[in-house]
Amino acid sequence: MDTIEELRGMSDEQLDLTLKESRENLFRLRIQSQTEKLDAPSELRSNRRQVARVKTIQTERAKQVSAE
Repeated sequence: MDTIEELRGMSDEQLDLTLKESRENLFRLRIQSQTEKLDAPSELRSNRRQVARVKTIQTERAKQVSAE
């Protein structure tokens, strides 16, 4: 799991890739939770939070660009 400092150090392309991977993983976990028991249910929460962190950083960067 990436920390917020590691995420802030990533380029925009890396953030896009991280977001895509996190969303795909979250989708798989949701399907798995409906069809069978998850080994670690806390993974759902951590993946949701990862998606939120990445989207927050992307929004911050977009606001910086528009403010300049």
